Amino acid sequence: MNAITPEQLKARNRGRWTLVALFGLFFGVMALAGVLRFAGWQPAAHRNTGEVLKPVVDARALPPTLANGEPYPWNPDAHVWRILVAPAPDCAECVTLSQGLGKVWQLFGHRADNVEILWLGTPPAEVQGLPALRVLAPQPNLRAALPAVDDAAGTPVYVIDPNGFVIMRYAPGFELAGLRKDMATLLKLK
Repeated sequence: MNAITPEQLKARNRGRWTLVALFGLFFGVMALAGVLRFAGWQPAAHRNTGEVLKPVVDARALPPTLANGEPYPWNPDAHVWRILVAPAPDCAECVTLSQGLGKVWQLFGHRADNVEILWLGTPPAEVQGLPALRVLAPQPNLRAALPAVDDAAGTPVYVIDPNGFVIMRYAPGFELAGLRKDMATLLKLK
């Protein structure tokens, strides 16, 4: 029989400890990921700026009408996302909001054709030349269906998916860069 030398014993034990350390590292990372996942943590880069509505509002049940009297078609096959503004009649920040939304729309570049801005009521004159603007006739039933539309802090903005579901709400005074980031992510979806 061959006797194990102390050097061989040390080498064997070192190999075993290396294997135990690799298993510990692997399963430790998996356990940490599981804890973070079930605790609800998400990296900041994957968070939405707007509030995701649960449940979503089915705007297809309330078909909007354009200001000229024609019906506004949802047309899901066109993959057009909508930004909806439903201001109160005495909207003080609407000029600034409309100009900001126009800039956000322009920043979409070649994907701007897949975004429309719906304005419920009469928009400010500063935004009326925007190609993406669709002016909707005042519709109290559509406005009433929007969550927290009469916010005392100002005018919220909503995102509507190509199928006609209101999926996100941006509280008054939101950062336009956050809307742009969220919309850029949504525009990548097909």
